[in-house]
Amino acid sequence: MKTYQNQEFDEERALYASEGVRVENCRFDGPADGESALKESRNVEVKGCYFNLRYPFWHDTGLKIEDSELTELCRAALWYTRDVEIKGTKLHGIKALRECDDVTIENCDIVSPEFGWSVRGINMKVSRAESEYFMMRSERLKFDIVALKGKYSFQYITDSEFTNCEFDTKDAFWHAKNVVIRDSVVKGEYLAWYSENVTFENCHIIGTQPLCYCKGLKVINCRMTDTDLSFERSEVLEASVTTEVDSIKNPWSGVIRVAGVKELIMDDPRAQGKVIVE
Repeated sequence: MKTYQNQEFDEERALYASEGVRVENCRFDGPADGESALKESRNVEVKGCYFNLRYPFWHDTGLKIEDSELTELCRAALWYTRDVEIKGTKLHGIKALRECDDVTIENCDIVSPEFGWSVRGINMKVSRAESEYFMMRSERLKFDIVALKGKYSFQYITDSEFTNCEFDTKDAFWHAKNVVIRDSVVKGEYLAWYSENVTFENCHIIGTQPLCYCKGLKVINCRMTDTDLSFERSEVLEASVTTEVDSIKNPWSGVIRVAGVKELIMDDPRAQGKVIVE
């Protein structure tokens, strides 16, 4: 494996089509302002590097990035890349990850609008993220101990699982399909509208108008806080809520078991769902 150490690269496609290289303590920055430093490369290891230029990792296969920084100017850093492992790294450029396959992210700090679009297979753990439209249209996500702050997150995702997470994000999980969220805090407005086969288990759900227009919805042993106008027009397979709910409006079908409900609104004769206070 060829090694580059303590060097600075700023030219266009500086290490283009590299294969079997280790890049250590290098800087990708400078007046030439070149793009696509490691595009079309294979079996690349990056450690302790600084990336301040655009599009460094496009169409790569077998990429490891560790203890590095991708700045705000390092936009669209990883696109069309597969078999990726990122650890202990700052991902701070817009659109940092898109159209990638089989990605592991651990102990990372993400500040990146439009992060993770159309990605297939992300395993993320012990990380934090700040983003808008986070993970849109992605599939096979597996998150553990991830904190997120943002807007419009996880829209149109499929076949995914989240555990021990903290999400503060409005309009999350819209149109999501075949998703399980366990042992997590989910805060934000209009949670999971138009979703299908989504399960919340042992979660704390916070915010106005959650879980509306859902199909195949399960809410198992969850707490709900400040959740007015909940479950509107939703088809509920199973629901057990351990706290009092502010209001429930026109659940379409199924049975919702709650510790209490301040207001039950049933003003649509087509709504056939039942609410049982236990």
